[in-house]
Amino acid sequence: MSSPDEGGGSWTLLTGHGHVLVEIARNPEARMRDISAVVGLTERTVQAIVADLEAAGYLTRGRIGRRNLYTVDRDSLFRHSAQEGLRVGPLLDLLAEAGDAGTTGPGSATDAHGSQPSEVMPPGELAGGDPGIELT
Repeated sequence: MSSPDEGGGSWTLLTGHGHVLVEIARNPEARMRDISAVVGLTERTVQAIVADLEAAGYLTRGRIGRRNLYTVDRDSLFRHSAQEGLRVGPLLDLLAEAGDAGTTGPGSATDAHGSQPSEVMPPGELAGGDPGIELT
């Protein structure tokens, strides 16, 4: 798989809002800094996007002690007329599940404490589940 800059310019299929919403669907207890690291945006930008998503009704923010807990409204409709009448839930489920499959266990993007490991193995780097065989 090529990087976004190889042959196709620097654009991505999802907007920052889409990336943030998918990450919150994947990890409702994520901190802004965790979301920021995963989606490649500054914490301030992620905060603004979360505020936009909350104002538009895509998510609600609650508290557990000192931490935020987000709830995504999967019945929210896409905003663009080309997807009129379609709900965001199925897309979020698909993307959040795909991301979870690539980020569980050793080599995940964050550990149980939300810390980033020094090196993350890209999905598909190992063949056949055998950690001793690397694909080249």
